[in-house]
Amino acid sequence: MRHLLILGGTTEGRALAAAVDGRPSLRVTSSLAGRTAQPRLPAGEVRIGGFGGPDGLAHWLREQRVDAVIDATHPFAAGISQNAALAAAATGVPLLALRRPGFTPVDGDRWLPVPSLAAAADLLPCRGERVFLTIGRQGIAAFAHVVGAHFLARSVDPPEPPLPPSFELLLDRGPFTIHGEEALLRAHDIDILVTKDSGGAATAPKLAAARGLQLPVVIVERPPVPDGLPVVPDVAGAVHWLEQLG
Repeated sequence: MRHLLILGGTTEGRALAAAVDGRPSLRVTSSLAGRTAQPRLPAGEVRIGGFGGPDGLAHWLREQRVDAVIDATHPFAAGISQNAALAAAATGVPLLALRRPGFTPVDGDRWLPVPSLAAAADLLPCRGERVFLTIGRQGIAAFAHVVGAHFLARSVDPPEPPLPPSFELLLDRGPFTIHGEEALLRAHDIDILVTKDSGGAATAPKLAAARGLQLPVVIVERPPVPDGLPVVPDVAGAVHWLEQLG
């Protein structure tokens, strides 16, 4: 029986686990980072927590006799992706990256692409004074030094300090709707949106809402996948890759 490790915690990771779970010749283990208090658990075996860096992951791959790894983590989880690449190289285990396509601008979008959260913070408040942050709770600290702007942040779990001086938290989990996002932006008098190019249908309505209200969007560009790593954009591509391994 072959053993597949899915580095998950995303919609794609759960969909992949569901697509291959129950195959008689395949054992499937999904690994979640444990950063969300009540994660949505995928089908099959689940482990929660880190591996202890690339060496720890390599040890786990050997110990658990893993035959293939699919990195279906968040597009901005650069640390675990790099660790996976190093561990796969050290053990000879085949590795694939499953990455949802990024967002694509359309007519009417007012995007301000930046390379990092720090660069996004540098644009404020000269570009907007009432900011809607949808960057995940761990990135909010990058804006802690910004004065002269009020921040509304949305995340699944509460962030830890430091936080911006003028700060309001909204705990919520997608998927969201365009109508709901427009209502939220209007209710809080938002004049600029800050988000990541994470892609995915669940959070895309905020971009459509900002477009409809003619609001600028500071969008943080995603980090590249490790050099030489094969990438597929969807679950079907990941399943095909797995089947080609034999």
